[in-house]
Amino acid sequence: MPTPALLSKLPDVGTSIFSVMSQLAQEHGAINLAQGFPDYDPPQELLEALARHATTPGHQQYAPMPGLPRLREAISHKTALLYGVPAPDPATEITITSGATEALYAVLAAVVHPGDEVLVLEPAYDLYGPAIRLQGGRPVYVPLRPTDFRPDWNQVAAALTPRTRLIMLNTPHNPSGAVLTAEDWNTLASLLENTDTLVLSDEVYEHMVFDGQPHRSALQHPQLAERSFVLSSFGKTYHATGWKVGYCVAPPALTAEVRRVHQFLTFAVHTPTQHALADVLSHADHFRELPVFYQQKRDLFAGLLTDTGFELLPVAGAYFQLARYRQLSSLPDVEFASRLTTETGVAVVPVSAFYHDGHDDGLIRFCFAKRDETLQAAAERLSQL
Repeated sequence: MPTPALLSKLPDVGTSIFSVMSQLAQEHGAINLAQGFPDYDPPQELLEALARHATTPGHQQYAPMPGLPRLREAISHKTALLYGVPAPDPATEITITSGATEALYAVLAAVVHPGDEVLVLEPAYDLYGPAIRLQGGRPVYVPLRPTDFRPDWNQVAAALTPRTRLIMLNTPHNPSGAVLTAEDWNTLASLLENTDTLVLSDEVYEHMVFDGQPHRSALQHPQLAERSFVLSSFGKTYHATGWKVGYCVAPPALTAEVRRVHQFLTFAVHTPTQHALADVLSHADHFRELPVFYQQKRDLFAGLLTDTGFELLPVAGAYFQLARYRQLSSLPDVEFASRLTTETGVAVVPVSAFYHDGHDDGLIRFCFAKRDETLQAAAERLSQL
C-alpha cells in the first residue's frame, strides 16, 4: 500500500542544534560544553528527599493538575522573599509544569490565535519560533543590539502593531548572558501601556546574575505583572535539568488559560519530585549562593581561555560564555563548531542556531556549568588551536 501523504507543520525544522552537537560530542569523545546542563549532581539534601518520597505510600499517583499545593505555597513564599512583591496566590497564580519548556508552549497555545504576531528578540532559544508557528501565529523578529545583546527599544516600538499578541523576553539571556534592568522594564511598560499585548518572561536563569547585581523580574513591575507570564526552572536552579520541573507565575485570569492547556498537555508533573522540591525550597541558602558559585566558574573559564585566541564577550548572567573566533578561523560558525568538536575535542554551539535566518556573526557558545576539572581539560584542548 502507498504511504499516506503527510503535510508537515514545520517542514523547515530539523533536530535541535543542542541534540546534534551533543551527539557529535559523544561520537568523537569530545568534552561537551555545548548543551546547557551541569556535569555535577543536585544537592544531596534534594536527592535524599526524592529517594524518600519515591517510596512514600501515595506519592506514586497523579499530583493535582496545577501542582502540589505545598510546592505552590513554597514557591509563593520564595517569590515574595526574593523579589519583595506580594506573594502570588498558590491556588490561582502558580502552575507547576513539566519544565519551563512545557510552560512556554502552554502559554503560547493558550493565548496565540491564528494571525496573531509575537515579538521575539533575537538571538533567541530555538523553541520560540516553531512553538509560535504551531499555534498559527507569526513570529516577528527584533534583533538585540549586536554590541551588548540588549534590546533596542526603538526597534521594539516600531515592531509593535495592533496584531501583537505577545512579546517574549529572556533574562538572564540565553545565549549571551545579558540581563534586563529596571529601566528596561519601565520602558517596556510605557510601550505596552495602551495595548492589549501580553508578556512572556523566560527567567529560568534567575539565580545566576553576577557582579553583585540583582535579578530584575517582570513580577517586580506592577503594570507589567498584570499582563505577564513569568517562567522559572527547578532544573536550572538545582542542577537537575533531567528532572524537567518548572513553573509559571501569572495573574489569575492568565493562569486559568495556561491551565486549560496544561491539563491536556501533561496534566500533572512527577509527584515524588514535587514533594522533594517542596521539602528543600524553604532552605534559601542554595539559591542565594548560586550567583557566587557560577561567577567563580565564569571567571575560572575566562582565565583559562586568556591565551587561546578567543575573544570573550562580557557575561552578566546565566551560565554561558560567548566567544568570537575570527582570529582563529574564517569558517562559518556551524562548520567551525563541528570541527572544534571532531578535531579539537570540545563541543560548542554555533550562535547562528539562535537566529531564525541563520545570521552568523562568528560567535560560538560555551557552557561553563561544569566541574572545574572539566573546564580545565577543555581549556587545555582549546589551547592547542
